[in-house]
Amino acid sequence: MPKTLQLAGRHVPLVVKRHPQARYITLRFDGASGGIRLVLPKGVPLAEGIAFANAKSNWVLDYLDSLPPRVPFEHGAELPILGKDHRIHHAPWARRGVWRADSVLWVSGKEEHISRRVGDYLKAEARKELSRRARDKAAQIGRQVRKVSVRDTRSRWGSCSEHGDLNFSWRLILAPEHVLDYVVAHEVAHLEELNHGRRFWRLTEKLATEIEPAKAWLQDQGESLLRFG
Repeated sequence: MPKTLQLAGRHVPLVVKRHPQARYITLRFDGASGGIRLVLPKGVPLAEGIAFANAKSNWVLDYLDSLPPRVPFEHGAELPILGKDHRIHHAPWARRGVWRADSVLWVSGKEEHISRRVGDYLKAEARKELSRRARDKAAQIGRQVRKVSVRDTRSRWGSCSEHGDLNFSWRLILAPEHVLDYVVAHEVAHLEELNHGRRFWRLTEKLATEIEPAKAWLQDQGESLLRFG
């Protein structure tokens, strides 16, 4: 659970992370809480970090005020699917579950079930898309994926175990297609190179075409995916 920081009379959610390799105190937006993430180097007291956040209160509040609002999964809400905007439309008369047509995400059933149904649909679509691309890319380099898991991870977009298990954030289905494709390529490359050396990046470049734009998008806009749902 995030702590609460009072800045200029406002209660701002505060998530504290300690990073052993960090050299400086840093502040970042925390998409999961809608507040800020305070990253502390090893040995730096929490009080010092909070004092740093207070000293940056004007910047923090201006930044939070500039962010787009959170987007609940409800009738009329707009969300991207593989980077293409879709509007959620409740269809209580239908018996089809959730389906896409002409930039509309139709949702049947009772209104109180819209959020759950949309979330389940997006996770299923993410699992299908990520699994297909991962297995296709693995075949290109003569490797096999043992298992693909989709979760709501907040600290990384994907990971690869030494046993060939791949794990991804389901929220990648909300990113532009070239971004999802890059993350899949990145993790599949780890099936052969469990590092980030030159051979790893050469392999990633073989599996994806828009690496630098995708990395830049994740750096600049990746946190925005956490505001959906």
